[in-house]
Amino acid sequence: MDLNFGTDAEQYRAEIRRKVEEFLPDDWRGIGALPPDERTAFIDRWRGFLIENNLIAMHWPREYGGAGLSALEQTIVNEEFTRAGIPLLLTDNDASGFQLMANTLLVHGTQEQRRYFMPRILSGEHLWCQGFSEPGSGSDLASVSTSARLENGEWIINGQKIWTSAGHLANWMFVLVRTNPDVPKHRGLTMLLLPMDQPGVTVRPIRQINGNAEFNEVFFDDARTAEENVLGEVDGGWAVAMTILGLERGENATSMLLRFEAEFERFVELVKRLGRQDEPAVRTGVAEMYLKLRKLRGLSLRAMSAFVNGEDLGPDAAPVKLAWSEYWQDLTDLAMDGLGPEAILPTEHRPRGADGPDLPGAPNDSGSWVGTWLNSRAATIYSGTSEIQRNIIGERILKLPK
Repeated sequence: MDLNFGTDAEQYRAEIRRKVEEFLPDDWRGIGALPPDERTAFIDRWRGFLIENNLIAMHWPREYGGAGLSALEQTIVNEEFTRAGIPLLLTDNDASGFQLMANTLLVHGTQEQRRYFMPRILSGEHLWCQGFSEPGSGSDLASVSTSARLENGEWIINGQKIWTSAGHLANWMFVLVRTNPDVPKHRGLTMLLLPMDQPGVTVRPIRQINGNAEFNEVFFDDARTAEENVLGEVDGGWAVAMTILGLERGENATSMLLRFEAEFERFVELVKRLGRQDEPAVRTGVAEMYLKLRKLRGLSLRAMSAFVNGEDLGPDAAPVKLAWSEYWQDLTDLAMDGLGPEAILPTEHRPRGADGPDLPGAPNDSGSWVGTWLNSRAATIYSGTSEIQRNIIGERILKLPK
């Protein structure tokens, strides 16, 4: 399979690549090669470049602050930024705001909601987080128990969410709540848009195994939001949630693939540095990872195609999630085996986030791989466990009995 979208699209790709090359310094090796202070300054300059060239929210309609282009151009830009080693997301909340919230507004939002929220996402005034998982409801998302009742023109929310990425930095949350306990669990859910800066919301960061604290638990004690802040239909939140989960795996399908392909090349370089490239067991492991990566490539291109064509990925998102999360764990396991004693006392460097490979240009050393290995442990849990993904594949794609 080839990431070639036709003559016009490839001309657009060449234009984007030229602009990026003109912006970047000649010695550019990737955002991960910069010290933290220089990285912050670079991202500030990069944001200005994106705004100047109208390269943020490209496929949003112009009336909401976008460039009015198609999802195809957005995909090409995502791929070229990834190839260049530049972050697609400038803040920890951008994934929830730009990729999830804004795109879901385009599907389920009212005109008033789009006109109010989308320009504020673009400006950075609104920083979003996602309120899905609960202590007793992780992969079985439909079993959430956080409740909301309508009272005097406001929704009153009580309960708890957990594993809320960047919740400590957010000032808005899209939160899945139970509004009708008397119907089957999938049918009594509603998606609410909730301001975080209020007395009824408490956020507590969670320290992770990798030493970071990017996830949070969030408590609601009579938290309030306006009656009109329903995304989609009352008691129709399950459909909205499925749109969001599909977006998580559609828009970034090929850019995530490119990150994994670059990480595979780093892994091969590591094997060579360790002098283990001629060992039969190591060569077999490298070949197995390559074959798994090719399978992931096919699934990712399929998901990207659905996004470009404006299709809801639906249950077809499950094979993508299952493939990349288990591939990533297998690869990092192999890297740890290869490091051997170096993994016991790794360097001080650690990957910044838990959502994928280390930043491009980061040191290809034991600290990077040990940190990535720790991060990958959660990959088969967050965004739906592997068991849940297999259930979806069996029941909704293969039409097997429950």
